Amino acid sequence: MIRFAIPTLAAAAMASSAQAAEIQIQSPGPVVELTVSEIVRRAPDVAQIGAGVMSRAATAEAAVRMNAEAMDRVVARLRTLGIDRRDIQTSNFNLNPSFNFNRETGEQTFTGYTVNNQVNVKLRDLERTGEVLDALVAAGANNIYGPNFMLEDDVAAKAEARANAFESGRTMAEDYARMAGYTEVRLLEVSESFQRFGPRPEAMVRTASAPSRDAATPIEPGEVSTGVTITVKYEMTR
Repeated sequence: MIRFAIPTLAAAAMASSAQAAEIQIQSPGPVVELTVSEIVRRAPDVAQIGAGVMSRAATAEAAVRMNAEAMDRVVARLRTLGIDRRDIQTSNFNLNPSFNFNRETGEQTFTGYTVNNQVNVKLRDLERTGEVLDALVAAGANNIYGPNFMLEDDVAAKAEARANAFESGRTMAEDYARMAGYTEVRLLEVSESFQRFGPRPEAMVRTASAPSRDAATPIEPGEVSTGVTITVKYEMTR
């Protein structure tokens, strides 16, 4: 977004717990406002997998008990793979009645209860992603989501994207100033927002079976991106 403004006063409100104060910035020259986005790409260092079990039974108690036993096996398998407890977190648990719907009569018939239990697993060794997926299926997980690759600490990537965006914004402002007959620019305001880009996690529902001993499910981490968008306002000066 590129926008020119006539000479004016720009106001920004700063709120505190006690009172709100207003800061006014004098801008006697024309103002150019620019929105600039920059993206930095990196190899991911962690992956997140959602793994869960869906169980059905005639009663709620039986469905919960059956699901708990299955999830115990899944979590125990993760622990035997060396995944720390801090990297295993329950993300969802729900119990719902199940019905069969007859389209001809419009009637619903109660069939029992369904339990879904889901954990999020953070993997720090990406080379074992395929191995972990196969192990989860073998342990009884019948709902798997991911893997979703990411940077655990993207501070450095954000800083690089921010610096690139700020430099691009100033360069563009200087270009507009020269085209408008001015020689310099003065920064008045800057704001930013962040975006994360990466492969969208896709649901994988697989039937539990013994994985091959020769090769794990092939997984390619690729790259993930961190983006910064800044909005800058510059006054054109002579």
